[in-house]
Amino acid sequence: MLRGPRMLYPLHELSRLSFDAMSSLISTLRHAPVPLVRAQAALLHRITKPYPKPGFNIPGATEEVVVERPFCRLVRFAAPQHERRVLVVAPLSGHHATLVRDTVATLLTDHEVYVTDWIDAREVPVERGTFSLDDYVTELRGFIRHLGAPLHVVAVCQPTVPTLAAVSLMAAAGETTPRSLVLMGGPVDARRNPTVVDKLATDHPIEWFERQMIHRVPARYPGAGRLVYPGFLQLAAFVMMNPDKHARAYWQYWLDRLRGDDAAAQQHERFYDEYNAVLDMDARYYLDTVRTVFQEFALARGTWRVGAELVEPATITATPVFTIEGELDDISGLGQTAAALELCRNAPGKRNLVATGCGHYGLFSGSRWRESIYPEVREFIRSHA
Repeated sequence: MLRGPRMLYPLHELSRLSFDAMSSLISTLRHAPVPLVRAQAALLHRITKPYPKPGFNIPGATEEVVVERPFCRLVRFAAPQHERRVLVVAPLSGHHATLVRDTVATLLTDHEVYVTDWIDAREVPVERGTFSLDDYVTELRGFIRHLGAPLHVVAVCQPTVPTLAAVSLMAAAGETTPRSLVLMGGPVDARRNPTVVDKLATDHPIEWFERQMIHRVPARYPGAGRLVYPGFLQLAAFVMMNPDKHARAYWQYWLDRLRGDDAAAQQHERFYDEYNAVLDMDARYYLDTVRTVFQEFALARGTWRVGAELVEPATITATPVFTIEGELDDISGLGQTAAALELCRNAPGKRNLVATGCGHYGLFSGSRWRESIYPEVREFIRSHA
């Protein structure tokens, strides 16, 4: 199923065919027009192509869906058996759960891993109902119960807030809570060092977001008629946060193709295949998140109720909490995640790590994650196993 404008599909196909043709000629024809046309065709192809959901495709690991809900699948990654089990709560913020592929692959070296694989709202028929922030918290509680003890939980970015809420509500109800909780780069208290994302939410009333950001799913999708925050709008917002950076990346891609440096060009393609693949979010969930997390700061202020239950992180008395932040994070400002340690004042073990010189994406993917941050996460989990 196409995920880009259908009117661009012929152009996308033409550019792909041109690139393939020039690639076959370049080994025999070295004059200037051939590499130039090839580079132009490659760039045009990248700009106009549809970007479907990527696969996890983790070498040596098999995937198994263990729970399937209308808006989320709980996926188990089978690898060599390990004693410790980890639930990775992936973001539901525009990109697919495959964004945390590197997080999962690295954790698999020492753990059995489960991931929340959120479903594109445009694929969910309207008769399945809506999905709210309260529903998100409820789903997480259900997944944690399903997996049972002992379990360790790692929440990446946006889900730090609903994950902390889920564990808090379970603690207040006297349920068994995870052995450890790791919160990475999330807006637990978005009042601290507000970023462009945070300021956008406070600069406009919730009615503005409802008018400007919410659209209906087109007729060609299973979720036709559903009100959603479309992924393409979220992607545009991400790009406009650092437009010069992305423009330079595409310029460099064109140069790499022109010079015949296909290895460098393919590295660019792998990153943007993931970055440009987006999903739609149910409108209710999106508006709930804007209001509750970024306007009311309800978790940090102690005013958030999920249904009739008040979310009180101070009720967590059996789960150690580890917060991780990036010094240069432009999505969740420094101090926003560490605020959880103050809220979880009765947690039995608390720790904060600031990754110097690290941005948002580097917290959970890439060499900084694998070589510097993951060893700290592994040791925290091991020490509380």
